[in-house]
Amino acid sequence: MKLKVLGLVALAVALAGCSKLNKENYDKLEMGMSQQQVETIIGKPDNCSETLGSTSCIWGSDDGRHIKVLFMADKAMTFSNDGLK
Repeated sequence: MKLKVLGLVALAVALAGCSKLNKENYDKLEMGMSQQQVETIIGKPDNCSETLGSTSCIWGSDDGRHIKVLFMADKAMTFSNDGLK
């Protein structure tokens, strides 16, 4: 039983380290990508807001490690990040 619990803990730790929010994936993003293409690389956004025909999405937390992408007409226009390794 202890071996099963230890195995589950090890699996949880391994999965926690598999975040798509890293410098390698950020560097794969390109201007003009659709939101779907961006999500294929870094997953679903944690938050999106729409203003005057543009959509701003954030992956991660605004006050911690994150990637922000601004889309206009479903095309990535700007990128920013903070805390990526």
